[in-house]
Amino acid sequence: MRIASAVTAGLGLAGLLASGVASAAPHGTPGGPRAAVKWGACSAAQKELNEAGAQCAKVAVPLDYSDPGGRTIDLAISRIKAKSPGQRRGILLSNPGGPGGSGLATTLSLRPTLKDVADRYDLIGFDPRFLGESTPLTCGTAPRPTPPAEHTTPRKDFDASVRAARDTARRCQEHGDNAALLPHASTRNVARDMDAIRAALGERKMSYYGISYGADLGAVFTQMFPRRADRIVIDSSTDPAATQYELFQQSGAPAEAALSPGMRADMEKLLARAERRPIPIAGQRLDAKLVRVMFKQLVQHEENDEQLAGMVSDLTRAAAGEEVEPGPALAAMLAFLNSPEVENSMLGGAMFMCGDGGWPAGGWPKDPETYWKNIQRSRTDQPVFGPYVNSMIAPCAFWDSEPREPGTRIGNKVPVLMLQARLDNNVPYEGAVALHRKLKGSRLLTADIRSHGVYGRGEGGLTPVPCADRTVNDYLRDGKLPAADLTCAHPGKKTGARR
Repeated sequence: MRIASAVTAGLGLAGLLASGVASAAPHGTPGGPRAAVKWGACSAAQKELNEAGAQCAKVAVPLDYSDPGGRTIDLAISRIKAKSPGQRRGILLSNPGGPGGSGLATTLSLRPTLKDVADRYDLIGFDPRFLGESTPLTCGTAPRPTPPAEHTTPRKDFDASVRAARDTARRCQEHGDNAALLPHASTRNVARDMDAIRAALGERKMSYYGISYGADLGAVFTQMFPRRADRIVIDSSTDPAATQYELFQQSGAPAEAALSPGMRADMEKLLARAERRPIPIAGQRLDAKLVRVMFKQLVQHEENDEQLAGMVSDLTRAAAGEEVEPGPALAAMLAFLNSPEVENSMLGGAMFMCGDGGWPAGGWPKDPETYWKNIQRSRTDQPVFGPYVNSMIAPCAFWDSEPREPGTRIGNKVPVLMLQARLDNNVPYEGAVALHRKLKGSRLLTADIRSHGVYGRGEGGLTPVPCADRTVNDYLRDGKLPAADLTCAHPGKKTGARR
């Protein structure tokens, strides 16, 4: 479903306070008066924030919102103050997705696209609970990965992923104080944390931009705290009637459709080989599971097609026995897959995917054989991506603790601006349309592109969608949603929007 969890996923790696509003006083953290936020320099690790003149602080929030006077945890927040005090609107929070993405510097990355709008808000970044600098959790030391054998089978690879998922669940729940903390890792608690940040800063309402999982988090916030929502923008969201596992499954067909017939045929041949004999390249062997992960990352954006073709070519030559120097895309992917960041992002994703009781991040089958049957069933019409999106992609089947709350049901009239790429093969377009129907006060902007994420693409080195950037900025500046849903044409064909 999400970019951050997509990499780690391929490695095998009666509601509590239902309304949410009752737990927070208008100008205080839940359960008590507002304590002064002590701003200071950000940590040395936040080099970009410090260079931008940002300030950082910690906000104490309840570990368990049903026990507001009990144990607290610290949330790390950042602030870039509004430059136009006379035109200041309030605060703008953001979330980069995942689940499991840290977001202390996310609003900083939005500044170039926000342009003059950035001057009207205090830009507030935050690391969600248990991530980054917000009372971070770690798991016990992971075993050193075992390189794939020269010969394997799909079932052997699947069984290995099940063992790895089981071990991850054990290590995470047995390490330190995690057994007491992990039951409180959930999207609904992150939404409560966002409202606590708002209250700690003395704001009556907050504005927000979230992408991918962050978009769904924004929708959850509007459901739990409708009176606290100011100008809300959610980019690349999902079907609120689906579980996380179902959302992964739904991404297979559009990813397959993004491939040309020739490219798909080449990939099928390569994967058939990797499922029996992992591909040797750059001193390591890649099994089919990892090859699918890398393909899925690149197929999300149409600008990556040339890099994807180069990756397929490199791997095909390596499979034929040639000595191959990996191209830039493959080299970067191999470097990431061999870095400590993989384990860290896996933990972040697992915490929320296993802690949610349903949409937007939970709802995993408990029986591993369910995954295996779905993998085999998918091979007929999704031979490239079906085995990946149906696989054992989280340790939630082996999580000891059960979610403390059900998933969030959406249905409100809060004004929201939604963005979605029509050919998004990470979170398919139909899911956003379903959420749009539930968010009755929303407007949906459709971009006629293949992409995961619509706003601010230019800052990520992709082709910008000017009419989308303009529409978001107009809304955040003036507070007026488009009069009707609209479509932004492909930026490579023509500019403008149509209703």
